Amino acid sequence: MPNIDENLAFVPSHELAALIAGKQVSPVEVTQLYYDRIERLDSQLNSYLTLTKDEAMESARAAEEAVMRGDALGSLHGVPISIKDLQMMKGVRATLGSLAYKDNVPAADSAVVERVKGTGAIILGKTNTPEFGLLGANENRLGDDCRNPWNTERTSGASSGGAGASVAAGLCSLGTGGDGGGSIRIPASFCGIYGIKPTQGRVSSFSGVPPAAPLVNITSQQGPMSRTVKDSAILLQALAGYDPRDSSSLRAPVPDFVGALDAGISGLRIAWSPDYGYAGVDAEVVEVSASAARVFEGLGCTVEDSNLALESPFETWWVFFCANVFVTQGHLLDDPSDPLTWYGRMAIEDGKEYSAGDFIKAMGARDRMMNQFADVFDDYDLCSPLRWRQLRSRCRSTRT
Repeated sequence: MPNIDENLAFVPSHELAALIAGKQVSPVEVTQLYYDRIERLDSQLNSYLTLTKDEAMESARAAEEAVMRGDALGSLHGVPISIKDLQMMKGVRATLGSLAYKDNVPAADSAVVERVKGTGAIILGKTNTPEFGLLGANENRLGDDCRNPWNTERTSGASSGGAGASVAAGLCSLGTGGDGGGSIRIPASFCGIYGIKPTQGRVSSFSGVPPAAPLVNITSQQGPMSRTVKDSAILLQALAGYDPRDSSSLRAPVPDFVGALDAGISGLRIAWSPDYGYAGVDAEVVEVSASAARVFEGLGCTVEDSNLALESPFETWWVFFCANVFVTQGHLLDDPSDPLTWYGRMAIEDGKEYSAGDFIKAMGARDRMMNQFADVFDDYDLCSPLRWRQLRSRCRSTRT
């Protein structure tokens, strides 16, 4: 096999898989390439919390042997991937972005990791996240902030910020994320990559073991992050499917996400809203989003104002988020080592104060919003995503 080309770090994952299957590149050399890049560049980005080089190189050698034998190969066979640190991987440290779990090593894989392994992908390590995924900027007390590859003074976004940064910087071919309130969509947009929060229940949120699992999963979904739409479709195809271990898992058949790409988008009806009737969106963001809407019109879509006026969902979402983190992590409030971040403590303390009545009211508000969106989808195929308003974009000055 020929010497490795540095440019392979940015080859789309599906093309890289084809090169590996065709014996044109070695999964061992590709995996080493990514580790060389991590060693050279990640001190500037802090996108990884834990690397699994020994296990990855062993898996890469096994992947190469499978290719040489002519074995049946998975959809991402030999392709290096990163895993968000909120997703459990057997025998590999999972900090959840918290000092409280800096030495936590789970005894089982999450459903996401199980399915990633089923594709034949090579897991490079666990990517950075804020404590318990609770913040839109990727900061925690484990080290420096995770930084944006396009401008290291800026945040990568969060909570899948390490995934976003590692994918954008070519420190993996693609990555897994999770999204309960923008945690895939925010870093994907900040880092200029493609990510999607799938339909609730489409991908199993079974975590493998505590302490990661929410007791009632109302908002969170695991999903793909990559540099191309097709790569995310391939990974989502692998991740999706019913899992009896997750009570919110959908039994409905999984669509052909990859095949659907060939159909194109001409003729689709898109409902557009700059602010959904409540959000204070920055004028520059509105302008850029309107320009993107015109691009879709040029591709043959019909784009119309949805006139959708929502009540602000933040308080509803915060009740769900904080109630879950209090139930799973409330014991840390009394930990004498004081391991929590300021925002982790705030969320847990807020969750402690919410009543059953607050939770029921939040469920009612959620149902009303779901019905409003259902009405929109009676007339449209797609609904434009919410624009982020303003976020403290600069990282903390903690680098040495």
